[in-house]
Amino acid sequence: MIDSDLKSEIQLPEDNSGSESQRTLHRSLGLYDSTMIVAGSMIGSGIFIVAGEMAREVGSSGWLMVAWLIAGVLTMAAALSYGELAAMMPKAGGQYVYLREAYSPLWGFLYGWTLFLVIQTGTIAASAVGFSRYLGVLWSPISESKYLIPPIHILPGYAVSLSTAQLVSLLLIAFLTWTNSSGLKYGKGVQNTFTTVKIGSLIGVILIGLLLGWKSSVVHMNFDHAWTPSGVTPPSPGLSVLTGFGMLVALCTAQIGSLFAADAWNNITFNAGEVRNPARNVPLSLALGTVIVIGLYLLANFAYVVVLPFSAVQHAPSDRVAATMMEAIFPHIGARIIAIAIMVSAFGCMNGMILSGARAYYAMALDGVFFKRAAFVNRSNVPSSALAMQGVWAGVLVLIRTYQPTTQTYGNLYSNLLDYVVSAALVFYILTLAGIFRLRKLKPNAERPYRAFGYPLLPILYIFFASVILIVLLIYRTTTTVPGIVIVLLGVPVYFLFRARLAAPNAD
Repeated sequence: MIDSDLKSEIQLPEDNSGSESQRTLHRSLGLYDSTMIVAGSMIGSGIFIVAGEMAREVGSSGWLMVAWLIAGVLTMAAALSYGELAAMMPKAGGQYVYLREAYSPLWGFLYGWTLFLVIQTGTIAASAVGFSRYLGVLWSPISESKYLIPPIHILPGYAVSLSTAQLVSLLLIAFLTWTNSSGLKYGKGVQNTFTTVKIGSLIGVILIGLLLGWKSSVVHMNFDHAWTPSGVTPPSPGLSVLTGFGMLVALCTAQIGSLFAADAWNNITFNAGEVRNPARNVPLSLALGTVIVIGLYLLANFAYVVVLPFSAVQHAPSDRVAATMMEAIFPHIGARIIAIAIMVSAFGCMNGMILSGARAYYAMALDGVFFKRAAFVNRSNVPSSALAMQGVWAGVLVLIRTYQPTTQTYGNLYSNLLDYVVSAALVFYILTLAGIFRLRKLKPNAERPYRAFGYPLLPILYIFFASVILIVLLIYRTTTTVPGIVIVLLGVPVYFLFRARLAAPNAD
């Protein structure tokens, strides 16, 4: 929906090394590759740690499983519905393109802006630092507190530092950006290998918990009182989870953890321009990937609560629930086993996010609403400049630290930003699902090789329940929700700057 007179001015940067055909994205991803991108991008370190905070919010094993089931149903409903949009518009950019076509270029840009600024790059940074932290479990010189450059305070509450853990994170981002710039066959090769291994690792953790760690006393303790909350962090002062409304609020706030752990399932839509037979393979990979991951997530949480007393889940050191479970089964070596599993997961998650995210910025650049250089496709037929831009910004997020003067402790900027944009990401998902209805009216005769499963009921249910969660977060998690909306809105003037530059007669 970009104005034709503006769009005609957009030119791909010249590549004197090859012909035009060598500078386009090639369709070389099959169904297995696509499914591995879906599953690999979803499974990171979240499943190993978010259960602790969720357990403190809902207070019992039964409600913990319900919270994960809600996240699973919502994710599956969205994935099955997105298939219609992916089959209808099988091109690079995914959700950016869907929002652009359903509403306006501005809405597409606001999603792409948030994706680049926080969602994609922040998750890459989080996965890189997560990898480094767990490498530190195996090799003590790697630590966030062992500095090569001590924190330099740049603004009140913010600093820049370079620890050994940060250095490993930067090198990891640089390495995976380079491998993905070398061609899609390298990126998908890494993705297929590490996703297969980490699915196997997660299955191994589940089986160890269910077969070797099962404790009848713990099962009776946790499930005899499956619906009786205890040890709860109240969702709001004066609001008790013992009431129906209080539990509703708790289940909604718990979705911050579960939806974050199950996010990134839509990454394959960014790569739709490189998928063979996209009308079939993109919707099918969305369904297969989300079914696999959600099933594993439910089983993993069940494993936690048949091995550990619920209070141990709630108060696992540093919320490392999976490590606590493995330590209970294999004292002294359990933490090392889970550290390796998390490192594999983080590596695969990073690769999937790096591979996919650049295609969204590439599509934005073609529309003139991102840096023009991001539209450059190298000899290996990948958007190498977009990959480099993404890697640089993810590296910046790794380097910037938050600082608490009262406790004199350092945090991570990306962690705060990701907390902020969980609600904003939910807004974009709601808009995209609503876009299915809008596009059926705007373009009733458009070819739709796949139609949303369960339409209109399933998309409506997603929109309704996701909206309820969003309203609850706005009311009861205002301090983290409102900044996310502000981050999105900051993109409005940036969008008009790009448009003004594109419209300028002498624009590059």
